[in-house]
Formats: sequence, C-alpha cells, structure tokens
Amino acid sequence: MVFLFSLLLFVLLAAVFASLGLNVWARPRAAIDRITGNEVELEQAAIRHPSLVFHDLIDRLGSLLPASPKEATVVERRLMRAGFRKPGAIKLLYGSKVLLALLAPLAAAGAVAASEADPANKIMMLVGATAVGFFAPNEYLRMAAKRRQKQIRRGLPNALDLLVVCVESGLGLDQAVVQVAKELESAHPEISEEFALMNLEMKAGKRRAEALRNLGERTSVEELKKLTAVLIQADKFGTSVAQSLRAHSDYMRVQRRQEAEEKAAKLGVKLVFPIFFCILPSLFVVTVGPMFVRIIRDLLPMINNM
Repeated sequence: MVFLFSLLLFVLLAAVFASLGLNVWARPRAAIDRITGNEVELEQAAIRHPSLVFHDLIDRLGSLLPASPKEATVVERRLMRAGFRKPGAIKLLYGSKVLLALLAPLAAAGAVAASEADPANKIMMLVGATAVGFFAPNEYLRMAAKRRQKQIRRGLPNALDLLVVCVESGLGLDQAVVQVAKELESAHPEISEEFALMNLEMKAGKRRAEALRNLGERTSVEELKKLTAVLIQADKFGTSVAQSLRAHSDYMRVQRRQEAEEKAAKLGVKLVFPIFFCILPSLFVVTVGPMFVRIIRDLLPMINNM
C-alpha cells in the first residue's frame, strides 16, 4: 500500500508539472516568428501580468474537460444567475474544477504524509480531497447565485416604486427602465445591471415581451418573474402600465408585510434552542452555583463531623 500511495503521488505531481510546462512555458517561438514576423516579437516582449498567466492557465485547463452541449447550457444558466456573463466564464469554471481537483489531493497528501494512519485511509482521504476540489466550484457558484438573487429580491421594491413614479410622471416604460437602472446603480447594482441589460436587448431589436421574459428567466427570482408577467400582460392587452404597476406594488407591499409577520411569528419557536442550550446553563451557573459552593464548603463538613 505504501508503494501504491507513493506511485499515486508521483503521478499527480508529474501530471501537474507537465501541464504547467506545456501550457505556460512551452512556446513555439521560432515557428511563430517565421509565420507572423516582428509583431509577434513585440507581443512576446511585452511583460504579462502574473494574473493573466494564471487566467490563461485556468482557461486552457477548462478546455481539457469535455462537456456535453446540454450540460453546458445548464451551467451557462447557473453562471448567468450568479452574475458571471463573460464568454469564457464556463471555461474558467471547468478550469478551476480541474485545478482544484489536482491541488486538493496534493495538499491532502502533504497533510497525511507524516501521519501514521492506515494507507487505505490515506488513499480514501486523497480520493475525498479530489472530489471536494472538483465539486467546490459548483458549490461556490450556487452560493453566489443565491446571494445575488437575495440582493435582487431586496432591491426589487425600491425599483418597483421608482418605476411607478417614473411611469405616472409621463415617461414610457423603456425610458422608465433606463431611469431606474441609472438611479439604483449605487444602491442596488444587481437589479440595475439586469434592467440595463434588458434595455440593451430592446435596443438590439428584441421585442419588449421577449426582453421582459428573458429578464425573469435570467435571474430566476419569483418576484421579478411576477413583475415581468404583469408588464407583458399589460403590454399585450393594452391596459394602463401605471395602474398595473401600482396594483402590483400594493400586492408586493402586502406580501412583504405578511412575510415579516410570518418571520415574527416563527421567532419564538426559533429562540427555544438558543435559550435552552446557551442562556439557561449560564443562569443555572449564576443562580445555583453559589449555593452548591456553600453546600460543599459548609454542609458536607458538618455532615462528616456528625
């Protein structure tokens, strides 16, 4: 088992250093110079920042991981919900998965190399570290998407009130969306970015209903989906957008009040466990502790002397 462990560690180290050498340092400079001439020499003479080299390494590692088109579509949707919308975001995700899957077992091997554990347990630890390193970016992506959805949900009431004010003051829906995106750029940058992207889609030639539908699907926030559905229906049937927004704003305000009342009603039940496990033991120590000290110090000697 010791030989198998050493062989596995050697293979992992050899794969990591070979990949780094091929992707970072091995450059066919002579061939490129013959084909392109002096421009390539000037480009290679420029000093590259280490972060760009690391970004290039992760990008190339991401290209090594195969993925089906269906899986790539699902991952792209998750990346959009988390706010990562650059063209190479999916390659960076896959590259980070490969890099962490290589570095995590190396760190685990360094941690368990000096221990006296069973070799089988060491191998299982290496396998577990590889799995953790491979799936950690997915968990980070899920948490980032959840955090961004929470920020969008928090800034939606302010955006809706501003939409109502802008529309009732005489602006059209498109101009109102642009104004809301501009006003909320500092307070709620997430929802401001989404509204600005919707405005860019409409400027690019998409219909308003399609841009609104893309806004709801891109964020995957239920409250925003309801708002886009209201705007699509108002645009489709020709009803007043201001009245629709005002009614939906009142509905969301009542819904938020009910959610706050629900959380307040659950507070008593949630406080049972902290009170029972954190506050009551300290109260017992403060109130009953001195009495136990006096019993041990005064009463027990009197009982022993009787």
